Amino acid sequence: MQGMSEREYAAHSGLSRGGVQKARRNGRLVLFDDGSIDANGSDARRAEMTDPDQQRRSLGGDGLISGPGETSSYLKARTALTVYQAQERQLAIQKKKGTLVDRARAETLVFRLARQERDVWVTWPGRVAALMAAQISAEVERQTGASVTIETAILQRVLEAHVRDQLDALADLRVSLG
Repeated sequence: MQGMSEREYAAHSGLSRGGVQKARRNGRLVLFDDGSIDANGSDARRAEMTDPDQQRRSLGGDGLISGPGETSSYLKARTALTVYQAQERQLAIQKKKGTLVDRARAETLVFRLARQERDVWVTWPGRVAALMAAQISAEVERQTGASVTIETAILQRVLEAHVRDQLDALADLRVSLG
């Protein structure tokens, strides 16, 4: 005997003896001249000829697939669903760890910070104009000996114009980068 008996092939392939007999009747097994089963050839032929859906059902699968044409689309859809669920779980884990932040919340916080920074710069000339006017007057008097009065309101307007120009330039830069 060159190959395997039905019982040996059943143990080798994981089929029942009745399943091996049915495969033999349907021509899904490769036989030697003496009637014994060529295991390698039979495994290859069974893989070519057997519907994967039928194999899953016989192994206790869910049996939702009914034809070979639907098998690949079902498997693709099932794979896509599994990948999507894994990505959702990964995002949930990242959110819990704090490595992932809500985009809308982050944008709100950045906008609030930028507004606060802008407000500080806009009010700066009014806070420092009088101090600067006094320092300039003192420096001119020290260097020249003449008493000079610097108008605080004029200095404040000049400073405000320069600060607004600077803020506009920063806003233009942000728009061009965004």
